[in-house]
Amino acid sequence: MLRTFLAPALQDFPGFNSRTWFQQDGATCHTAGASIEAIKELFPNKVISRRSTINWPPRSPDLSPLDYFLWGYLKGKVYDDHPTNLSQLKENITSEMRAIPTSLCQRVVANLRSRLEECQQREGTHLDNVIFAK
Repeated sequence: MLRTFLAPALQDFPGFNSRTWFQQDGATCHTAGASIEAIKELFPNKVISRRSTINWPPRSPDLSPLDYFLWGYLKGKVYDDHPTNLSQLKENITSEMRAIPTSLCQRVVANLRSRLEECQQREGTHLDNVIFAK
């Protein structure tokens, strides 16, 4: 999938360039040898994951924008019109991903910075979710 789907999709994505990083948590299901090697080929020296350029701890949802923001945000948008088949679901996912405003992404990244600083101050312990509430 990484070589046959992700690699071609990245080449067609205008935001993908030599400054693009790949991040995933260090869960063992994400870090099989073949998977890590394929990711390292696509993102040379720009992989944040277990067994890669920058080690990322497993099960760190407080520090993963996909976990603390994207999945919940997309679920709310994608299922809003109650898709009834796989084709409609895929279409909803694609259109909602494209519709995410740049300003929202900038706020998520700013929040990640706050989370990273808090994690550093707490020497890697769990974050106090109250400080990130709306």
